[in-house]
Amino acid sequence: MITLYVSPSCTSCRKARAWLEENNLEFIEKNIFHEPLTKREIRRILSLTEEGTEEIISYRSQAFQELDVELGALSMSELLDLFIEQPSLIRRPIIMDDRRLQIGYNEEDIRCFLPREVRRLELAKIQKQLSVGL
Repeated sequence: MITLYVSPSCTSCRKARAWLEENNLEFIEKNIFHEPLTKREIRRILSLTEEGTEEIISYRSQAFQELDVELGALSMSELLDLFIEQPSLIRRPIIMDDRRLQIGYNEEDIRCFLPREVRRLELAKIQKQLSVGL
């Protein structure tokens, strides 16, 4: 099952939700401001990242700009507590399932959540269009 972590005013979150609905993919949506992420959820997200906390921090957020803490000096537990206390530090949307993670909305990368057979059919359709156009 796909989980979509969002915030209410996030345009990228609305795009991700619309894309999932348009492609008839079942998902659970969680508003991280009304239902703060748990330490377990944050650890699960981090386990799927390639760059760890660097990948999930919203460096452009006002919360980050006003942060009076050196993130590198925090223990993992302190950092997780900070994410829970200040969810606006977390980039959004976060789209994940058991094996895949996407942070932020990217129209091409989100396609990884389509079932493999659907992706195969789309690739065959594109290849057919290309061969006809040659």
